[in-house]
Amino acid sequence: MIKITKTAPNRIDMEFDGTSIDEDTMRNAIEELIEKSEGIEHGQLLYRLHHFPWPSLSAIAVKLGHLPKLFGLLGKFDRCAVLSDEAWLRKAADIEGALIPGLEMKGFEMDQTEAAETWLSAPL
Repeated sequence: MIKITKTAPNRIDMEFDGTSIDEDTMRNAIEELIEKSEGIEHGQLLYRLHHFPWPSLSAIAVKLGHLPKLFGLLGKFDRCAVLSDEAWLRKAADIEGALIPGLEMKGFEMDQTEAAETWLSAPL
């Protein structure tokens, strides 16, 4: 399951919960994310990754096909917090944050929601 919620004018929360990600799921999620990101400036993203499922090869192909639009979304967001029960996903978020100009990313353990929320809303 992928759940995408616009919780504030400049905030999107995404939740991934253990089910496989196929081609249709990926396409629908990307389209929903693009739609809900309309008008966002200096945005915040909060990812919750519960037992992160690996996408199918066809889902990866869909994502690759949408890369130009997804890269365009990066400019809408200033910060991204990643809550995960998987250490490698938290580390990947920290590394991506160092590699993507203009977007701060930070990984948090699943039980650190309050710390993630505080970090997201802190002044830049």
